[in-house]
Amino acid sequence: MLYHAYELQRSWMNSASALASISVGVLSNPANPFGYIGMGPMAANALEVFAHATAHYGKPAFGITEITIDGKAHAVHESTAIKRPFGDLLRFTVEGVPADRPRLLIVAPMSGHYATLLRGTVERMLESCEVFITDWADAKMVPQSAGQFDLDEYIDYLIEFAEHIHDDAGGQRIHMMAVCQPSVPAFAATALLNLHKSPASPATLTMMGGPIDTRECPTVVNNMAMQRPIEWFRQSVIATVPMKYPGSGRRVYPGFMQLSAFMSMNLSSHMMSHYEMFKHLTVGDDASAQATKDFYDEYRSVCDMTAEFYLQTVEEVFQNHSIPKGEFRHKGELVDITQITDTALLAIEGERDDISGLGQTKAALKLTPNLPDDKKRYYMAEGAGHYGIFNGSRWRTKVAPVVEEWIAAHKG
Repeated sequence: MLYHAYELQRSWMNSASALASISVGVLSNPANPFGYIGMGPMAANALEVFAHATAHYGKPAFGITEITIDGKAHAVHESTAIKRPFGDLLRFTVEGVPADRPRLLIVAPMSGHYATLLRGTVERMLESCEVFITDWADAKMVPQSAGQFDLDEYIDYLIEFAEHIHDDAGGQRIHMMAVCQPSVPAFAATALLNLHKSPASPATLTMMGGPIDTRECPTVVNNMAMQRPIEWFRQSVIATVPMKYPGSGRRVYPGFMQLSAFMSMNLSSHMMSHYEMFKHLTVGDDASAQATKDFYDEYRSVCDMTAEFYLQTVEEVFQNHSIPKGEFRHKGELVDITQITDTALLAIEGERDDISGLGQTKAALKLTPNLPDDKKRYYMAEGAGHYGIFNGSRWRTKVAPVVEEWIAAHKG
């Protein structure tokens, strides 16, 4: 019923958004004299903000067609390297660069947003690497015949992707970067690859703002997971996909509920952003208004995740702390993090991260006593929040160079 109620509400809001857009067009029409006087311009701007805030957003495209390296433009080509029911492996190839550039697998979060949230991450790393990225599927679009997808399957996908990239590179060792939530499965996959002496073991693993040990500096997100039993999450946030979608009948944690949780954490900030958008439109600063629109176009594009993946993640990562306790198992096999002896680890955190607190990602370095100290590094991005460590100016000028230096120093 929850999902059906949302679909009904969304249809109403889409109608309201469309009506508001039409009204903006009427009020902004040069032939309409009321668009120049009185409350006309202000009403048009207010309706434009409302129309944008209530519109429905589908899956965005990466849209990366060109990057600039050392002042020279290079064309970028996107392709699908591996296609799987719950997520594809995308590849970005840059024309006119050395063929032996480092291969980097970026593991995007499966936490409500699409992989395009990391568009800026991909663009920046394309300056020095051949980039692959996990493009996780919207669970409501995956038929039940495809089976289930939990944390174990997630790890299997990462291992398969790593092996594919390694083979494609002709035996050259790959590099892996996990942003936020996937730091845990990427850490586990790396441990398994090291344990089994796989040639696909990454030369480096960069973990950015990941909840490796949420007992360190717990945040509001961590406390919420700890204060309620797993059954509460099963009963309160899990819904059934309606019949109109290919994944009809699948149990999911809906994207709209995740977005509500994201927005509620910093509601005043989001309200102020839209008020600032209104002010920009009022004074004719269309560029600033468009920048806000672009951000929320991406931020409000959300997808469902499978119930089994979400619940297992809450239980293993946030409640049982299975990884730091050395108790996490992958399909019955103990994932011994201490077996990471051949992959250099870089832990990156944001000074003002309110999702993964300081120390949670750094904990990975303490959990790998058999890894030499020269294969471990910690970097804290001063003044950066959670999103600032992988997007924006701090990412481009401060964080990315650290990642590039680490990759260059550990080519394998």
